[in-house]
Amino acid sequence: MSGTDAARSMTDEEIGAWWSTGVTRIAPGEIDLRGYPVQELIGRVSLVETVWLMLRGELPDPGRARLLEAALVAAVDHGPQAPSIAAARMAATCGVGLNNAVATGVNLLGDVHGGAGQQCIAVLEHMAALRGEGASADEAAGAVVEDHRARKAHVPGFGHRFHPVDPRRDPLVDRVREAADRGLVEPTHLESGLALEAALARGRSRPVPMNIDGATAIVYASLGFPAELGRGLFVLSRSVGIMAHAWEETGSGARIKGPLPRRVLAGYHGPDTRHLPE
Repeated sequence: MSGTDAARSMTDEEIGAWWSTGVTRIAPGEIDLRGYPVQELIGRVSLVETVWLMLRGELPDPGRARLLEAALVAAVDHGPQAPSIAAARMAATCGVGLNNAVATGVNLLGDVHGGAGQQCIAVLEHMAALRGEGASADEAAGAVVEDHRARKAHVPGFGHRFHPVDPRRDPLVDRVREAADRGLVEPTHLESGLALEAALARGRSRPVPMNIDGATAIVYASLGFPAELGRGLFVLSRSVGIMAHAWEETGSGARIKGPLPRRVLAGYHGPDTRHLPE
């Protein structure tokens, strides 16, 4: 039987199973998101609640939804000096559409720029495993810091190249603490994050305070999101800032705006000008 004949012999049910999903069901005049008719969600469920529903399969309680929203709001933007924002703004001056400009910025969010939150969640999960084996939060933090220093690696989620104290840290830490006090989340990841901050400061004249990646990592880990989804949620949040900057730049009238003002040339350290022999 040829491949074409085999395809023709497949039933509609078999063909539909190719992209079978538990997320969305559609039929003529019907759209269900995780089992809920979309018309019942519209106007009654917030975007943050819908994000939770789509990722987790059930609607969150109001307290957890507010905690997730706080993290998403906190990471929405960090100004045009952030590479993802700068790239989106440059793209917006090059004649591409807004969606292309946003995609340009999002595609810069990788392990180095945008990945520390995911990496910090992984550290918190590792610490939770150590604590499950009997280590205290301080002992687990000490082991993590010792390991990173031995490898000359930065502990993700701590320190900031610009902010002596990240203004987003305290509001998020306070909200996780409140949620833990109300029994909405376990305090484990918050305790681990604070223990890491203390361990990093020990023996130093200047502390290494928690940054936005560390604070949101505590939120996402406390809410039960795995590390990779932590990055996905950061991308979702930062996409709003990327879109706002790209849209602003489209109205500037600038064309092909490069990384440097036109009067400034990039430095050069290659050979002096030379000529081919006659």
